[in-house]
Amino acid sequence: MSVKIEKIGKAKVKLEFEIEAEKFAQAMQKSFAKNSKHFNIPGFRKGKAPRNMVEKYYGESALYEDAFNFIATEEYDKVIEENDILAVDRPEIDIVQIGSGKNLIFTAEVAIKPPVEISDYKGIEVKKEVNVVTEDDIEKEIEKMREKNARVITIEDRKLQDGDISNIDFEGFLDGVAFEGGKGENHELTIGSGAFIKGFEEQLIGMEINEEKDITVTFPEEYHSKDLAAKEAVFKVKLNGIKAKELPEIDDEFAKDVSEFDTLIDLKKNIREKFEKEKENKAKGDMENQLIDKILEKAEVEIPQAMIERQIDYMIKDFDWRLSMQGANLDSYLKYTNSDMGKVRQMFNEQAEKAVKTQLVIEEIGKKENITPEQEDIDAHIAKLAEAYNQEVEEFKKQLKDEDIKYLTDEVKVDKTIAFLMENAKVVS
Repeated sequence: MSVKIEKIGKAKVKLEFEIEAEKFAQAMQKSFAKNSKHFNIPGFRKGKAPRNMVEKYYGESALYEDAFNFIATEEYDKVIEENDILAVDRPEIDIVQIGSGKNLIFTAEVAIKPPVEISDYKGIEVKKEVNVVTEDDIEKEIEKMREKNARVITIEDRKLQDGDISNIDFEGFLDGVAFEGGKGENHELTIGSGAFIKGFEEQLIGMEINEEKDITVTFPEEYHSKDLAAKEAVFKVKLNGIKAKELPEIDDEFAKDVSEFDTLIDLKKNIREKFEKEKENKAKGDMENQLIDKILEKAEVEIPQAMIERQIDYMIKDFDWRLSMQGANLDSYLKYTNSDMGKVRQMFNEQAEKAVKTQLVIEEIGKKENITPEQEDIDAHIAKLAEAYNQEVEEFKKQLKDEDIKYLTDEVKVDKTIAFLMENAKVVS
């Protein structure tokens, strides 16, 4: 066998193979052995006709496909491996010559991982946002915890107030005629929530239990029902009952009830530490994004469309998974949005292209700087994932396949490379 390797541009190679006629003859015999049982020739039991009769009846081309595949797959894989060709897609095959007594000649064009040209990636200026945790931040968090732990009590001795939970019957009318969808019974509505049409809730304030009242409102112009949009309507409302939230006092007892802390001071200290860590992590993430964006601007790389398409495939699978967490799926999304897969792929195209470019550029910098993950780095990453999945580390490791280990190792290498870039960046406030 002989093979010629020709580079086409920066991200594709063309391989021209010439396989000896003798080897092709062996593949033809192998193809016949595989397919003989399918041939039905008059005068012979099915699958029992000799090869010369099969070729005479069907033509020898009936054996070409499998014969070609037996040879081409093996020789292509061998050349790719021996020449360290980093193919990123299936090859485009063109058969130049095929037939008994002839050398098999074919070409294979395949997209490859492109070279990356990048320099001056050290000393890049990134801005760190200074986000100070304020007393107001802590008080708002305490208030959320207070709301979450509020008790709902029944009110019988006063009128409806802002913030109360009302129980109402209502029916809407346009020009004195009830409209579809405008009626409800024993409906609970929190006053001030903005859940109803603007102006509706405010007019309920001051009503007494069992009181009936007509409330006039105007539907917004952009209302989803065209029959009601911008129309004035009258709602006949009856207040059936009133409930209110009873908020706990903010003191040491409150801290004990809502947390593992014995004092309010300790609870607030913990909230501050948590917020400071969150803000620091956000600032770190923002700086890393700035850094990567600036490095990508400096980098030159010709990305094969095949790599982008593969990344889009991954993103769509992830999108479908996230939809499933909400009780939906990709098919229902397409139907609801009146879309199709072409539009979905286009939606992810720009994001996928950036993801691939980022991967290639960070990988190249890692090579330039000889950044290699240590085993302890990989073990720490695996331990962190195990904790996230609420599993024991050793049990989690047993589930990992070789390709999973490689993927996690690559993730660690990327993290270490970004950490290296951050260490060599110029941080300004």
